Amino acid sequence: MIKTEMDHKEEELSEINITPFIDIMLVLLIVFMAVTPLITSSIKIELPKSSQQAEDKLKNPIILYLNTDNTLAINDDKLSLENLANALDIKTKGNKEEIIYFHIDKSVKYEDIMQVMQKLKENGYGKIALSSKKVD
Repeated sequence: MIKTEMDHKEEELSEINITPFIDIMLVLLIVFMAVTPLITSSIKIELPKSSQQAEDKLKNPIILYLNTDNTLAINDDKLSLENLANALDIKTKGNKEEIIYFHIDKSVKYEDIMQVMQKLKENGYGKIALSSKKVD
């Protein structure tokens, strides 16, 4: 059988040159290798201090609760949003660097959460730890 010009063209198109693809992949690999150390080194972490006082704080944490009916409580003491700053000053003994663990019911509106967070920030409490349950 005689090969026609059409058969010859099909054979040429069946080979794919992967050299440009490999070149692009190598360039991307080099870029990611160069950028990765920059990303990981720019993370700022505030490490805890090692002292007896830090251990005592963990034994008696300050837990702020916000329930579905928008009632606030510090540990077991109920309070209003207006009295929050005074109650925290008493519990923390005026230490604004104390960590406040904020337990929020999942059905509380975002707006209500932000009101409490704003009140905490206005009064100088910047270390707020939001709590959640573990997913099983």
